[in-house]
Amino acid sequence: MNNTFVTLFWRRRLLTQAVARLEGLGFRVVHLAAGKWTTEQDMHRAIAAALHFPEYYGNNLDALNDCLGDVACYGGYDDAVEGAGLVLSFTDYDRFAAACPKAAQAVLDIIADEARRAAVLQRRFFVLVHSNNPDIRFEPVGAMPVMWNSDEWADSNRG
Repeated sequence: MNNTFVTLFWRRRLLTQAVARLEGLGFRVVHLAAGKWTTEQDMHRAIAAALHFPEYYGNNLDALNDCLGDVACYGGYDDAVEGAGLVLSFTDYDRFAAACPKAAQAVLDIIADEARRAAVLQRRFFVLVHSNNPDIRFEPVGAMPVMWNSDEWADSNRG
């Protein structure tokens, strides 16, 4: 997670360990089951509910960018304690990426952009992305590549 705001995981065990370490450091982790998202609207509903977006949330990518910016940079819409920072943990993201490839890429790009903005304000925000597909690839996000975690970086470690 040192090199990018969006980090891929194939082995759930490694994702679980990373989440536990982050929670131990005081990060607030929000878990999202992306494998249940078969449409872009499913994704919008799940993220909006998990992060307590306002009722006027527009359920589109521009609105997601705006509301994630509020969450990442200013603490968001709920009274949950943020602690050391905020982490989104997506599981089964490959299923959403197969169903809605453009939206899946755009979500990661939005998160990377907002995470960079948050960092400028000395706030921590990033996403851990689990995929059942060890060969999944994404275009660079936030002008940064989407990279595998350090334990699974080499292709041979995912086979």
